[in-house]
Amino acid sequence: MPLDAAFSSFPVLSTNRFHLRQIQPCDAEAFFQIKSDPEVTHSYGREPHPSLQATEAWIQLIQYTYTQRDGIMWAITFKNQDLPIGSCTYWHLDPESHCAEIGYELNRTAWGQGIMSEVLPIVISYGFKELGLNRIEATPLGKNDKSSNVLVKLGFTHEGTLRQRVLFRDSYEDLIYFGLLKSEWIKAAA
Repeated sequence: MPLDAAFSSFPVLSTNRFHLRQIQPCDAEAFFQIKSDPEVTHSYGREPHPSLQATEAWIQLIQYTYTQRDGIMWAITFKNQDLPIGSCTYWHLDPESHCAEIGYELNRTAWGQGIMSEVLPIVISYGFKELGLNRIEATPLGKNDKSSNVLVKLGFTHEGTLRQRVLFRDSYEDLIYFGLLKSEWIKAAA
């Protein structure tokens, strides 16, 4: 997997409306608004951040993950306003199998605006073309229909359901497995 370029200089991406850049410590307040919203974090089975300091620690962890070549997380901003409204990430990078998992989140105020339908294709393209991935995976919770619908719209295949795989707030949640192969992505683009 050609990861050297991605980890020697942070890859900046853009679409018609959005800019994807590295998350910085000065983004803590914007990400605290996202990470402290129980409706946002509940959709992926995490407790909200209780304080700005928790979000600052999370940003340090994201930066460390990048320096260790374990993941790439982009802040999503509008092109005309450098304020993060969400994030998109590749994690669980598997250089031997040319595989990674994609994840994403948005500030609740940005839901329903087609943002992920615009941002994810450029991130997927980057994964296949620049990272040399053969397979991209996603694993939303079973109750996260919005995320599952976006993945299907982008060509991902539902490959299975791990029933009651995640324990969150005293309730067992299903984990849905989606996958997109490079060959499928190329065929769909033709």
